[in-house]
Amino acid sequence: MRNLLNHFPRMKALIRDVLQQMFPSMWVSGSYVEMSHAGRDAEAEKLRMAWTDRNIPIRQRELVDQQLAAYKRGGGNVNFDVLVKALKESGDCPQPVQLLEVGCSSGYYSEVFDIAGLDISYTGCDYSDAFIAMARQYYPERQFDVQDATALGYAENTYDVVISGCCLLHIPEYQIAVAEAARVASRYVIFHRTPVVLGQPDKYYRKKAYGVETVEIHFNEPQFLQRLTDNGLELLATHTLDETVSRGVGNATRTYMCRKKTT
Repeated sequence: MRNLLNHFPRMKALIRDVLQQMFPSMWVSGSYVEMSHAGRDAEAEKLRMAWTDRNIPIRQRELVDQQLAAYKRGGGNVNFDVLVKALKESGDCPQPVQLLEVGCSSGYYSEVFDIAGLDISYTGCDYSDAFIAMARQYYPERQFDVQDATALGYAENTYDVVISGCCLLHIPEYQIAVAEAARVASRYVIFHRTPVVLGQPDKYYRKKAYGVETVEIHFNEPQFLQRLTDNGLELLATHTLDETVSRGVGNATRTYMCRKKTT
């Protein structure tokens, strides 16, 4: 069904908006409105703290618990599977892999890695106090820190792998967040679930996430990849979660697996 709807983007958007109206607090993402170039920076700044809303962790975790339960039963989950596959591509890391997830929300990917049988020493950070409090409650044996993705309080080359976990799209200064992820990684950086546009410039949207108004950035893919290169990262693999393209113009969600270049 998902692949079918990808061929009919207008129908997909209509169904998404109807569901958003029916279940406004539970729907993950909807009510997209593209912002003009003139006003987008001010709007992004105004909504920069949206994900610290204390209702979002509760609403997100209800969905996550269902996904984790299905994953434990052997059910596939494209978001989980793609990230696990990307981590397996970092097979030359010492065991356990020292890993930092930036934008970890409630830390549920640490549970995904356990289910997948990966040998990982996990640290998670997020700028939301509420998310970190929930993460510590669910996974008290793991380290969780309140951190800003644009000013991480970790030393250079601290972690074998750094995951930027679907947070760049909500950060107005995402270029700085890319640089920070590269700085604290010693071997690999994974930009997970990154929305990109093809044949178009960066697009900024105002939308609702779990019923809370926020901003979402969709990156021009060639420019985004150039930013990775500019920060000393070599693209090793691209994993596509979804894609809609017609005559060279479209959008996609991808996970980029990068290696940090040695100097």
